[in-house]
This record gives sequence, structure tokens and C-alpha cells, in this order.
Amino acid sequence: MDVNAHVALSGQLARARRLETIANNVANAGTAGFRAEGIAFSTVVSKTNPFDTSFAMGGESHADTRSGAFTATGNPLDVAIQGSGFLAIETPEGTAYTRDGRMQMLPTGDLVSTGGHPVLDTGGAPLTANPRGGPLEISRDGVIRQDGRALGTLGLFAIDLGQGYRRYENASFLGVGAAEPVQDFAANGFVQGTVEGSNVNPILEMTRLIEVQRAFESVSASLEQRDNALRDTIQALGARSS
Repeated sequence: MDVNAHVALSGQLARARRLETIANNVANAGTAGFRAEGIAFSTVVSKTNPFDTSFAMGGESHADTRSGAFTATGNPLDVAIQGSGFLAIETPEGTAYTRDGRMQMLPTGDLVSTGGHPVLDTGGAPLTANPRGGPLEISRDGVIRQDGRALGTLGLFAIDLGQGYRRYENASFLGVGAAEPVQDFAANGFVQGTVEGSNVNPILEMTRLIEVQRAFESVSASLEQRDNALRDTIQALGARSS
């Protein structure tokens, strides 16, 4: 068995996945509330003679939970989340959780995300307001008031992305398991009239992208040279035996 080729192939597969992940981060550097994606590979050691051989395996994805930069918009329907926690939105694939707090009010008064999905309260019910009423006031603990009357409470939920997730539209996550309402509004809470940006560092990600791409191309060129040398050897041996 050609161990070297298998080792190189495992490394190239790992680099290809890393390239895909970094490229997605770069593409979402301007996406509100986006959480950068990281990927970790494990090493599998095979007992081969005369030396043990290591292969790159796995490739577990994880989200960077650090906050992005806040930008004041003055729009009363925009909210950013200080500390931990996520907004909940109802999608055709179930409840999704996001840090993108750019809400819109439909002519019916329903509060929805930029993707048109209902924004949920602490009990998981859609939020509505009076489309002909005054501007909304949203307090740190998520209580929504309009014309001095409380309409409901914007849900803020704690989720554990370490238990697994699926990416959904923009900056949202699906399949995160049980979500718990946030109770501590001293360290966590909403900031009205503000939008949280992506936590992707575009310069750092572009540097990583170039490094991984060059490594991928270098190994590809080395494998091609090796294949050419092997083919030339086979042809030379064939010519001698004929």
C-alpha cells in the first residue's frame, strides 16, 4: 500500500474543508450577527512499518461565540444583544436562533426578521404591535412598549452550540437542542437602535485563506510530480522488458 499517497490525500481533504470554512467566513464578514466558523481535525495514528503513520481525520465544526462590533442605527426596530443569548425566530424548519436583531413590522403588525420569519417572545409565541401606533420602545430585558402600553417581551435565549447545530439563513442556527430563557439582565440584554455586526476578522481570515490555499496547491503539485515520476518509471521498465 502506498502510505504516502493516503497521508497526502487525508491532508488535502482536510485543507479543502478548511478552505470552504474560511471562504464562508469571508463571504459573511458583512452579515449582521454572523458567528465565524472554525474547524478542528483529529489525528489518527496507524501502525505501519517501519514507522507509525498519522492521518488527518474528522473535522468538527464549531462557532466562535465572541460578539461582533455594535453599530448605532437609530432604528427602533433594530436591537443588538449585549452578552450572551440569541433571539428566536420561527422558520419552516423549526425555531432558529440568531444574533441578527434587525426586525421589521408587517402591515398586519407582526414583527418579523429580515427573512420574514416571526420573531418570538419568551414563551415562543409571535410578537405583534399596532402598525398605526407610535414607535416601539424596547428595554434591556426585552419588554416592548408602544404608546405607553406593554405589548410583550422579546425572547432572549441561551443555547449551547457545542452540542451541535445547523446553519440557517443569514446568521441563525437550527438544531441546537433545548434553549433556556435568559434570566440575568445585568450581564445580558438588548440595546435598541443598534445592530451587531459579524465577528469575522476579514484580514485574518483572508490571510488564513491564502496560507491554506498555497499549502493545498503545493501538495497538489508535489503529488502530480510524484505521479509523473512513477509513470515515467513504469514506462521505462516496460520499454526494457519489450
